[in-house]
Amino acid sequence: MDLCVAIKGISFFLQACLGILGNVVVLLAYAHIIYSEPKLLPVDMILCHLAFANLMLVLFRCVPQTMTVFGMRHLLNDPGCKAVIYVYRVTRALSVCITCMLSVFQAVTVAPPGPRLSWLKSALPSLVLPAFAGLWLLNMAICIAAPFFSIAPRNGTVPAFTLNLGFCHVDFRDHLSYVINGAVLTVRDFAFVGLMVGSSGYILLLLHRHNRQVRGRRRSQGAGAETRAAKTVLTLVILYVVFFGIDNAIWIYMLTVAKVSPVIADMRVFFSACYAALSPYLIISSNKKVKAKIACAAEQVQPSVDNQASGDK
Repeated sequence: MDLCVAIKGISFFLQACLGILGNVVVLLAYAHIIYSEPKLLPVDMILCHLAFANLMLVLFRCVPQTMTVFGMRHLLNDPGCKAVIYVYRVTRALSVCITCMLSVFQAVTVAPPGPRLSWLKSALPSLVLPAFAGLWLLNMAICIAAPFFSIAPRNGTVPAFTLNLGFCHVDFRDHLSYVINGAVLTVRDFAFVGLMVGSSGYILLLLHRHNRQVRGRRRSQGAGAETRAAKTVLTLVILYVVFFGIDNAIWIYMLTVAKVSPVIADMRVFFSACYAALSPYLIISSNKKVKAKIACAAEQVQPSVDNQASGDK
């Protein structure tokens, strides 16, 4: 196997393994929280939904990409390509939208009380589920064109204005549809990222003011919890914006050329999935509920392993 192919395959394989493991652990931890607690807090609902969207993204993008790199051909037929590309596009969009939603939710939560925000603060928990439904419907509608352009790979050269994903081709047939599709997706992503960055900047400003006010005084437990949650959200946003910047820089370049090199396409796939693969570990390390459930599960597993080992002696 060529060294470059081996490096690419190992990179996608590790990314897929990390993404699946991390997001499954987060979802299982929240499933246990739902079982043991009467009601899930809104921020936990958002994080759980984010982990689900990221898990679907990894499964429908990194896994087939890894299999293709390691030599599996004719992995999907035309209907399979249409389904996989559509689910990937929708879940990728949901990843940015839910991260944006998390940032806005946290900004409203930590905002100082006042007549303008009091009604929104009280109504926020009841708006989470309708917001999920709205984001799903919005992105399913925006991404509806993806299946029409997705086909299984054909023998011969790749036509112009075609994204060669290895396991599937996205054939836009002409320059106009190629640019329009790219522009719509880019505008949507930049709109949500702009809102995400704006709300995160507001959180940073509030945290700075809070730190100045409590300097020399003991912080209350509630304020400390809100500050920790806000810092987690800010870290998630920074992580997303870094990979989003790399991803879209490559995407904008791809919109300017008729034939995209497979190496460039693979780089974009890798960086576009990095957030989905790495974000669950940030959630695990910073969320006390998730960390406690994982520690509890580990403690339950360890005695059974010890008992098994003593019984084998």
